[in-house]
Amino acid sequence: MTAPPLANLINELTRLPGVGGKSASRIAYHILKRTAGEAEALANAIIDVKSKIFRCSICNNMTDVEPCAICSDPRRDASVICVVEEAFNIPTIEQTRDFRGLFHVLLGALSPLKGVGPHDIDVAGLLKRVQAGGVREIIVATNPNVEGEATALYLAQQLKPFDVKTTRLAFGLPVGGDLEYADQVTMAKALEGRREI
Repeated sequence: MTAPPLANLINELTRLPGVGGKSASRIAYHILKRTAGEAEALANAIIDVKSKIFRCSICNNMTDVEPCAICSDPRRDASVICVVEEAFNIPTIEQTRDFRGLFHVLLGALSPLKGVGPHDIDVAGLLKRVQAGGVREIIVATNPNVEGEATALYLAQQLKPFDVKTTRLAFGLPVGGDLEYADQVTMAKALEGRREI
């Protein structure tokens, strides 16, 4: 029999992606071993992230300033936009230190089986940025899976009317994998070997 407050914590932890019952139990018992101050610091960090973090109005990246640090950096190449599915894909690309352009977060990928269509992701925001001018290349960095490929093909079709080069990351990335798990070398090679679509 697990005490109700502990059972409640375990239950809430299982709602996190990739956390099953056993992992949730380990995390909950770990929190119990920590001091009250450390547990409070964790709780405050969660509350802070929910109250202070929002989406950049330009690229949809998660930020605490408007616009985000990447969009407001004058050293970035505004003529190249790398399109990713989710904001957590950005750090993987940034770690390579090979990409100096801007980003656009789609907030998902096309998945008809899950009911996710073109109006459920932010293609309109990307097209608006391209229409504003100054963009010479769009790098499509969606995940190398069925949904990512469908999204890449849809984006290429939508970008055809514009005078912009559309490229796709090279396949040094494992098919069926997620960008967040790619190492720096693999991501750097994928950026170098991108191809036009």
